[in-house]
This record gives sequence, structure tokens and C-alpha cells, in this order.
Amino acid sequence: MKRGAPSQTGSAVARSALSAGSLVTLWALAGCTPALDWREFRPEGVALTLMMPCKPDGHARMLALAGAPVKWTLHACQAGDVTWGLAWADVSDPARVGPALLALRETSQANLAAPEATLRTLKVAGATPQPASGRWGLAGRAPNGRSAHGEVAVFARGTVVFQATALSLAPASAATDAFETFFAALRFPS
Repeated sequence: MKRGAPSQTGSAVARSALSAGSLVTLWALAGCTPALDWREFRPEGVALTLMMPCKPDGHARMLALAGAPVKWTLHACQAGDVTWGLAWADVSDPARVGPALLALRETSQANLAAPEATLRTLKVAGATPQPASGRWGLAGRAPNGRSAHGEVAVFARGTVVFQATALSLAPASAATDAFETFFAALRFPS
């Protein structure tokens, strides 16, 4: 299933959410590329476990998401020609979860100037079911103009929205297995 370009309504809020935070920080962390060294990672402050191929650095800032200010926390690192990241925010109101998830996906697509987003399988054990949750493959251009591809997953638990991202400037087929390892390991402990 393919989705088109971001809607005009959600994209202004969405662009402010990530262009001010996640993707810029993710690309800024790119540099020397160590081999993948998968390890379990449990970010402080949320009940989520995942596998990261490198030791992530953490950052937090206030930004607008789905029409309200939130504390956006990001943990990201760079390994294997890919920048890996996990970010989250508590939107406080259950009615804002769906719009926030949609804004996160649309912003990722807009930031890569990806003409479409290809829906992929996402199963996050313990996540709260949300129609706007999902995982998408993106291909477009990085902020520096280079060809880029990646995948983004957005999901929620209660009123906390999450975005897991893997972005690469390498050929698309180079990171396929690593992307699967990263997204398949997302889970909330029972």
C-alpha cells in the first residue's frame, strides 16, 4: 500500500515538530561508521525495549506537535552507514495521539522530500492500537541534497507517541537486514 504526499493540513505542524528536532539531529550525528554492535537499549523514562547497533546519545527539547508544546526526547547514533533513532513525547490527551502519529509520519516524508511512503509491517508488542500507527519505507533526499532512504515507524502506548527511524545515504539494499533487526525488536515489556 502506498501513501501520497503529506496533506496540507497536518504538514505545517508536522514540519515544525521534526525539522526542529529529530531528523536534523539524526543527520548531524552522521560521521565515522563503526561496525554494527547490536545491544539491548532501554531508554530512561519510558517502558520500551529495543535493539540499537551503536550506543545512542540522548537529547531533549520542547517543540510543537499536533498543535501543542511537548518535551521531545531523542536517542540516536550512527553505524553501518545508517543513522538510528528513537524519539518520543507524551501528548497528554488521548485525542491528540492519532494526529501526533500522523504528523510524525508526514514530517519524516516531507523532510526527505519522499514522493510516497510505502507501508511495511510493524508489530510492537504492548503498543496501544492506533489507526495512525505503522512503518513506512521512504526514498528521497537528505537535507544536504544527497539521495537517502530509510524507514520510520510511529506507534503509541497510552498518550506517549514514539518514532523509530533508520536513515541511510548508502544504497537501499545495503541495510535491509539491519532495518528488520531494528524494527522487529521494538517492544514494551509485559
